Amino acid sequence: MGANACPACAAGTDHCHGTLIAHAGRFAECTEGGCVEFEVVRHAFVVECTDLAGGCACAERGLGRLAG
Repeated sequence: MGANACPACAAGTDHCHGTLIAHAGRFAECTEGGCVEFEVVRHAFVVECTDLAGGCACAERGLGRLAG
């Protein structure tokens, strides 16, 4: 395995290199262009849209943070 190799790729684990963005209403999107499976377990990084720099339309519509 090279110095920059991903351990999950080397192990053949199903994962994504993008960041999962969780929106109000349980809608999610990923920063990785080809990602179509938005499960939390596939992503090492998960953020709420309200934590994004510049905000999100969810916050502008008054939907606020996601409920746990």
